[in-house]
Amino acid sequence: MNISESRAGLGTVLPLTSFENVLLFLFNIIHATAIIFLNASVFVSILMNRSLRKENRFMYMLSTCLSDFCTGVTYYYTGLMDVRDYYDSPTRTFFLALTFWGLSFIAILAAQADRYHAVSAPFIYSQRMTRNRTLLVILGYWVYLFVIVVVNNSVPVGVAQRVTFIVAFVGSIFSIIIMIGLNARLLFIAKFQLGREPPSEERDNKRASIYLIVIVALCFLITWLPLFLHVFVCNFRGSVCYLFKNEGTDPLRVLARLSAVITPLLYIRGCTPLRSTLMIKVWRIPCCKSKG
Repeated sequence: MNISESRAGLGTVLPLTSFENVLLFLFNIIHATAIIFLNASVFVSILMNRSLRKENRFMYMLSTCLSDFCTGVTYYYTGLMDVRDYYDSPTRTFFLALTFWGLSFIAILAAQADRYHAVSAPFIYSQRMTRNRTLLVILGYWVYLFVIVVVNNSVPVGVAQRVTFIVAFVGSIFSIIIMIGLNARLLFIAKFQLGREPPSEERDNKRASIYLIVIVALCFLITWLPLFLHVFVCNFRGSVCYLFKNEGTDPLRVLARLSAVITPLLYIRGCTPLRSTLMIKVWRIPCCKSKG
């Protein structure tokens, strides 16, 4: 590709000459902006509330919001511009956009495992999973995925394609199975095991945290599974999966990115301390201040 073609590829992906194209362009702008605004709001709210920062589950929320925030930033490029984020494309993001997606997936899976450990073995959990160890787990999967980014950008395109497919296929299959299994187990714990405990604030907090992470994981699976299945089928058949002009015109990738909007909304809706901090200290809503 010559210089003129590269420069031409940095325009908007659709000519804004029809009403449908204008609507799609505006939708993608609103989508990217909503991802950035909501995740940044939740991220700042947790940082501003000391009591929230003491709980491990909010550290996973921070990780999820940070990766989704970066997803929103990259979506201004991959979703609005005339680019192809693919292996040998001159306008690719060098696997960064894909990595931020993967970080969100791993963060939600790790949060589920953390909640399962916390409610199934509370005494062992309090001794084993200190705040520093939780931060090490989070740092570990961030470093792991960025090591894969470095490897993929250091090897030939053919090798990068095979590495990406194997890692994504094996990791996604096992992660989805584990996520579904943890969802079922957590729902069982919330419904039966916690129901046997005497009424208390601690029991209600445990139940609320379980339901929140289960709903977050279910919504994540609903928005992501169509894309997973599409990519897997295409790779096994050897056909081309990337039929759309860019990610902003691909309905499966747009649907998958909706999880980056839904997840912070669920955090806000399902956690009263987080919602109060957000409305009073971050958004500074006058009516909420007066009630507080």
